[in-house]
Amino acid sequence: MEHFAVIQALCRASLADASPAIRKQVERLRDALTTDGDTKAAAVLSSLLTAAQRTHEINPTRISRSRAQLSGEVLNRGTQAPVDRETSAPLAEIIFPSELRTDAPIFNDLISGAVKSIIDEWSNLDALANVGAEPGKTCLIYGAPGTGKTRLALWMASQLDLPVVLVRIDGLISSFLGTTARNIGNLFSFANRYRCLLLLDEFDAVAKMRDDPQEVGEIKRVVNALLQNLDSRRDIGLTIGITNHQRLLDPAVWRRFEVQLEIPRPTFEVRVEIARSFMPPVQVTESHLRIIAWFTEGATGAEIESLAKTYRKSFAVRDDEKPRHLLEVLRHFATLNGARIDGARRELIFGDNGTLFRTMKRDKKLDLSLEEIGIISGRDKSTVSRQIGRSDENSAHLASG
Repeated sequence: MEHFAVIQALCRASLADASPAIRKQVERLRDALTTDGDTKAAAVLSSLLTAAQRTHEINPTRISRSRAQLSGEVLNRGTQAPVDRETSAPLAEIIFPSELRTDAPIFNDLISGAVKSIIDEWSNLDALANVGAEPGKTCLIYGAPGTGKTRLALWMASQLDLPVVLVRIDGLISSFLGTTARNIGNLFSFANRYRCLLLLDEFDAVAKMRDDPQEVGEIKRVVNALLQNLDSRRDIGLTIGITNHQRLLDPAVWRRFEVQLEIPRPTFEVRVEIARSFMPPVQVTESHLRIIAWFTEGATGAEIESLAKTYRKSFAVRDDEKPRHLLEVLRHFATLNGARIDGARRELIFGDNGTLFRTMKRDKKLDLSLEEIGIISGRDKSTVSRQIGRSDENSAHLASG
């Protein structure tokens, strides 16, 4: 369809906060494209509809403003965070709901559903109270760096309309004997005084194995202080801990968290949606998004964001009027970010073009035509076909030899 990129952008913008009528019209357009045989354009709209539905489902239909489960004073912008007595360095950063992002992070359906269940509990406090229950007040979010753990915790706070007391645990550690445990106590006393979400980032910095023979007695006392303060807060407010190194956590720490949510590396389909979310204002074709998702096998959301930035820059910083071809962008990114790219993918994009094109053509998730591969690589489809043919011949020769 001519000018489909513009239509795609309009549909994405409309679905961001769509009424049922708008969604219905996008569905009609998708069905019309399917009838006309334009299955790829229809697939793009289906993807947009699915992403919009996921965002709608993860966002609660109503957020109860009841604070029956959260006693305490209201934080305001004049409130000072506690400080380290020796250095006067603040022990926490206070972030108010108006400063938080409201767009939902992108995860697979299982993670999105789990997060929705947590938000739903806090949205239905009265219903829980009627059955003698209350929402979970402690949550440990863990997984590889860059998978969106901190962003998720901050987004949850925005949905609950709670200010965040953000603590990077390594900032609590002091070289003065006994000061670290005192810092922890002061921090929890502050958080327990106010209605807030206490976010403990880099949680593993203190919460290490107490039976580690390499750890000195001071660290063991610090861990005990942390456990005692977690217990004291359990019936007071909402606490989220975040760690990249869950294996370092003491088993007693795990038991303090009612919810233990692992954030995995994104699947192919999720990587497509993450790449899509980071592309505006640059218009990008669906085939480019699939290639980026294929190229970032095993990557995290943060790494996909970095590649999307490189892609956008390729349209602005160039030596002539022509933007780089996607394959050139991928090679450029892989050169600057060698450790972030799967070894097999690096070998393919820097290797023989025929082998690369053959791999792309046969990958069912990519579903690329010869013409699309040509556009990605800056070649015509007949050249792509010849190079794939030569690669097939070489493979057959090696197999027979």
